[in-house]
Amino acid sequence: MESRLLKGPLSWVVAWRFLRGHRSRLLDGTARAALLATALGVTAMVIAMALMTGYREDLQGKLVRGNAAVIAYPVGSEVELDAARQGKLEAIPGVEKIGRVAYGQGALSSGASPQGIEVILRGVDAGGGQLTANAGQIATVDGIPGAVLGEDLAERLKARPGDVLRLVALGFQDGRPRFRYQSLKVNDTFSTGFAEFDRSWVLLDRARVEQLMGGQASVDLLEFTVTEPNDAPRIAEAASKLLEPDFVVTDWRQLNRELFTALKLQQIALFLVLGLIVLVSTFNVSSTLVVLVRERMRDIGLLGALGLRPGSLRLIFLLYAGFLGALGTLLGVAIGWGTSWVLTRFELIRFDSEVAAIYFIRSVPFRVELEDVLAIVGFTLGVTLLACFLPAWRAARVDPSSALRYE
Repeated sequence: MESRLLKGPLSWVVAWRFLRGHRSRLLDGTARAALLATALGVTAMVIAMALMTGYREDLQGKLVRGNAAVIAYPVGSEVELDAARQGKLEAIPGVEKIGRVAYGQGALSSGASPQGIEVILRGVDAGGGQLTANAGQIATVDGIPGAVLGEDLAERLKARPGDVLRLVALGFQDGRPRFRYQSLKVNDTFSTGFAEFDRSWVLLDRARVEQLMGGQASVDLLEFTVTEPNDAPRIAEAASKLLEPDFVVTDWRQLNRELFTALKLQQIALFLVLGLIVLVSTFNVSSTLVVLVRERMRDIGLLGALGLRPGSLRLIFLLYAGFLGALGTLLGVAIGWGTSWVLTRFELIRFDSEVAAIYFIRSVPFRVELEDVLAIVGFTLGVTLLACFLPAWRAARVDPSSALRYE
């Protein structure tokens, strides 16, 4: 017989002793099954939420890195940004620098790939803009402009630093399309982790891209490098007031609103679908509670005879279910968190370049966020207690005299 005094509220102590003090094979087996079922459901939810959160945040970071958080598009072909307005733009809180960028398109060929590969030409000023290059990488040497290729593009072309490639650029002259030819020297490669950029983008000097496009100033745009991407809407609003009506200003949230809305809806739908696993596991906890009530009938009668009120008795069994559900939940969170860390740390789920072009990423990131964990824990404990309320309510209605005669 234990000599230690009961410590804490009676309902809590009795519930905890019921949880750890039984010796019934049926009850032990039912409790273990309930705990493992809860842990399995929570593990699945943690990993799934980590996948969706990691994918969304990784995609967001790579989009901002390649396209900038705030972009200003010129209206018309004769738009100039004077020094006064540029100074005011750079003074906006959160703006680190502003780069002027030109875009074009063409086909790049090498000795290993003479048929050519379609590419996007990104003309940058050395050190300016979001995704840029230094002066040496895009400088013209012996009449051959330098270029920086996406890592996947260089692999597809089998091009290495020092190789000379052939570019066919599609531009305009007098309102008509015209092809222009240019040799490029590969000086380096870049990797953003975003397949769309790494497999098709070429960084060149901005003036060179403008020339290849036919000198069209309308292809230029402004890219804002910001300290915090989440401040992009505020910065875009402030920049818009300074640049209207010559520029249309937008931010990464507006540009990718449909994509991120769809991802958020998918995450919510996945949470609800996987929540069904947890919902099923709560019936195991409820079954455990039913077995406990049957096997502890004499104890229930004794507690009732000693004056324990039905409400306190009901609380004992709800606490028992809560303890069992909490243990399963904590185990599931620990397993899910650990599995997510291993999958991300060692990049165990990777795609080849063709599949990466579809999903925009090379490896699947799993990122466990505290708010996701709290939502999972709250949902699991909530449905567990809800499923166990009826057995606990029935236990509280047991007549003490009948329970003491129970065999």
